[in-house]
Amino acid sequence: MIQLNSNLSVIDNSGAKKVKCIKILGGSFVGSIGDTIVVATQKVAPNRKIKAGEVAKSIIVRQRKETPRKDGSTLKFYENSAIILNDKHLPVGTRIFGPVPRELRSSNNMKIISIAQGII
Repeated sequence: MIQLNSNLSVIDNSGAKKVKCIKILGGSFVGSIGDTIVVATQKVAPNRKIKAGEVAKSIIVRQRKETPRKDGSTLKFYENSAIILNDKHLPVGTRIFGPVPRELRSSNNMKIISIAQGII
């Protein structure tokens, strides 16, 4: 459950480390796994593609709130995380650290699934 002003970590190698949600796209007040949001970068690594203060789109890949699945199980992560996207809805980074949920497969994000380290 990502809301306005929620802080998220970035799990790709685009250069951003921490971002803040400034808008949830799609007409909802809360975002969940697979939703696209607009973020402002708060903390960045030096000499990378993304600079501090930049506004970009990203996709939520992990959230602390439990997400129910169709088989009755729930999915929960230790932190809220996102991946930075470019204008063509593709990831800016070339690597994704850690596992991503298989719910991303249904929302046409196969590029993210293909470069992730694992799928839960």
